[in-house]
Amino acid sequence: MSSLPLEPRRNSTSARSLQKGQATRANILEAALALASNMGLEGLSIGALAEVTGMSKSGVFAHFGSREELQISVIREYHAKFEEEVFFPAIREARGLPRLVALFENWVKRVAVEIDSGCIYISGAVEFDDRPGPVRDALAAMVLAWHRAMGRAIELAVEVGDLQHDTDPGQMLFEVHGLILALHHDARFLRSPGAVERARIGFARTVSHYAMPGAVDRVSLPSLHSPTAQVSKASR
Repeated sequence: MSSLPLEPRRNSTSARSLQKGQATRANILEAALALASNMGLEGLSIGALAEVTGMSKSGVFAHFGSREELQISVIREYHAKFEEEVFFPAIREARGLPRLVALFENWVKRVAVEIDSGCIYISGAVEFDDRPGPVRDALAAMVLAWHRAMGRAIELAVEVGDLQHDTDPGQMLFEVHGLILALHHDARFLRSPGAVERARIGFARTVSHYAMPGAVDRVSLPSLHSPTAQVSKASR
């Protein structure tokens, strides 16, 4: 009986080695993302990651090559998770306000989860706003990709007749993004109770301002007559 050829065995071994390497890299990246969420991208280093993962510095270095490459990989991993939790579930909703509301609500939920850790988009912007280079470029590219997705959702809401035809998508996006930044600031830094509800009420008011008559009836928005809204009115 002839023996089996040796080449497939080598290929099988190579495939297993590749899978093991990919799994190790994924584990390192997960640990790096957790570190960056709590310490910021600047808190990342090959040494700190080696200590957390129990690996040698050379072992971590072999997977990323440099601190800069590590930071960029973390940004991309964060963006991938952001898409999974915020973007992809929302695009299953109907075009127009249903999808736009889902995008915002998923975004709010994501921020609420990150209150005790941190948002790499926001913390990274503070760290790299005046520091040109590949890390800043990668971070800005991910944020702009998300802004384009939100802007396109607003445009579609105009096209299907849910928002007024003269709606400026860039202006509405600016207002909605401002609500998220305020939510993150008040919830994480000030620990203000009710910050999530205030963000939702702010979004409802923004949508009501731009919406066509009757369009808001198609979606579920926070009541503008909630206790928080009444307190806001009374304080004017």
